[in-house]
Amino acid sequence: MRRSKLEMYVDILNVLAQRGPLKISHIMYKANVNCNILKEYLNFLIKQGLIEERAVGKSSVVYANTARGTEVIKFFRELDKALSVKEDGKILPVPY
Repeated sequence: MRRSKLEMYVDILNVLAQRGPLKISHIMYKANVNCNILKEYLNFLIKQGLIEERAVGKSSVVYANTARGTEVIKFFRELDKALSVKEDGKILPVPY
């Protein structure tokens, strides 16, 4: 099943929240996103103030969540808990 843009944005933010600052190739593999699409999504997240680019050394760049990005992740985690559906005594998460 194909993920929505929102789900992909949240996946990228989650990867950065769990792993810390990462290079684009590492985000690509951890979030399972095509490189060209990932670049587009990273630019969007930067413009929204959710992530930032950080220079490492002379030619390397990593991406990291901002404080606002961390707050968005917390919001989605709380929303996911609130929208969980119970079925046969099991709690099933509702997709974003």
